[in-house]
Amino acid sequence: MKKIFLTAVALLVGMSLFAQEKPATTVSGDLVSGYIWRGQDLGGVSLQPALGLAYKDLSLKAWGSVPLTDPTDTKEFDLAVSYTVGCLNIGFTDYWFSRGLDPGGRYFKYDAHGTNHVFEAGIGYDFGRVWLQWYTNFAGNDGLNRDGKRAYSSYVELNLPFRLHDAEWTATVGAVPYATDFYGADGFAVTNLALKAAKAVKVTDLFSIPVFAQLTANPRSQKAYLVFGFTLQP
Repeated sequence: MKKIFLTAVALLVGMSLFAQEKPATTVSGDLVSGYIWRGQDLGGVSLQPALGLAYKDLSLKAWGSVPLTDPTDTKEFDLAVSYTVGCLNIGFTDYWFSRGLDPGGRYFKYDAHGTNHVFEAGIGYDFGRVWLQWYTNFAGNDGLNRDGKRAYSSYVELNLPFRLHDAEWTATVGAVPYATDFYGADGFAVTNLALKAAKAVKVTDLFSIPVFAQLTANPRSQKAYLVFGFTLQP
C-alpha cells in the first residue's frame, strides 16, 4: 500500500512538473507611427504582428512588418530562434524583405547572389544592470565593405533598462564596428542612440494597453526620429 501511495505521489509530482514545462505561446501585434530599426528608417506607419513559442530556455519567433500608409515601404517577415543559458543568449534570425536582389520578391529564393533573405547570428550577455548584444550577418543579401566584398555586417548594442516614476525606460547605444553599406557606415560608427519609455494605459479593470514612445538619433546619418506605438496582446 505504501509503495502504491509513493508511486501515486511521484506520478502527481511528475505531472505537475510536466504541466509547468509546457510550451508557452505568445500572440501580439504592434502598431507604430514609424518603423525605426537600429537607427535606420525602414518605413512609415506599420502593423507588426508576432507569434512566439517558448519551451524552457528555447524560443522560436515569427515577426513581420506591413506598411499601412505607404505601399512603397518594404514588407518584412522574420523567423528567429534563440537559446538562453544563464545570463548568456545565442540566436539566429532569417530576415526576409519584399525588396532586395530578387525584384520579384520571392520568399523561397535562397540563391546567394539573388535572395532577399539576410541571415544573422547573435550573441549577448545580461550583466544585471545592462545587457550587451552582438549581431553579424553570415549569409544572404549582406552589405559590402569598402573593397566591394561581403562585409559580414555587424552591429553591437548596449541597453540599460531602468524604472522612472510609473514607466519602464530603456537607454540604448548601438554602433557598427567596421565598414558596411548594410548600415551605411564606412568604418566604426555610432548609429543608434535611443531612449524608450513604456507603460500600460488602463482601459477597464481587466484590460490595459501597453503604449510606448521612443526617441532615436543616428549620429552617422544625422537623422532623428520620434516614434509612438502600442501593443495588443491577449
